[in-house]
Amino acid sequence: MSRVQLALNVDDLDQAVEFYSKLFGTAPAKVKEGYANFAIAEPPLKLVLFENPGTGGTINHLGVEVDSSEKVHEEIARLSDEGLFTAEEIGTTCCFATQDKVWVTGPSNEQWEVYTVLADSDTFRKAPGSEPDSQAACCGSSEESTANESRSPAACCGSS
Repeated sequence: MSRVQLALNVDDLDQAVEFYSKLFGTAPAKVKEGYANFAIAEPPLKLVLFENPGTGGTINHLGVEVDSSEKVHEEIARLSDEGLFTAEEIGTTCCFATQDKVWVTGPSNEQWEVYTVLADSDTFRKAPGSEPDSQAACCGSSEESTANESRSPAACCGSS
């Protein structure tokens, strides 16, 4: 199974969770401080919400969730063959999940990831061999987002 992922910045997470629960007729699959995600069956969508006051209503990033690490590696090879620069994160912890993923940047600097979730995690992000970072360090507050607009998601989470 594959599904498109839409990751949105929201001003107020509780208000956004209430709205999207009503809109899609389902409760979130995961809710943590400053973060929620919905696994919506129809239409097949992974909706991810990041509480970033002052940036509400903007896209954080886009993605495609796939069902295996093998599919992620197939996409790494395919995207590389197409001449697209990829940033790989294998076995990374991001958005309260351990994942394999690859990032590419679209022509208007939009960030796309192809990923699979390997396991749930109690931390938002943890780079191999380091202490967990906070969500703000990963996805940025409104001030940090402006300062880090050109920053690659490979260096900054913001997914799943």
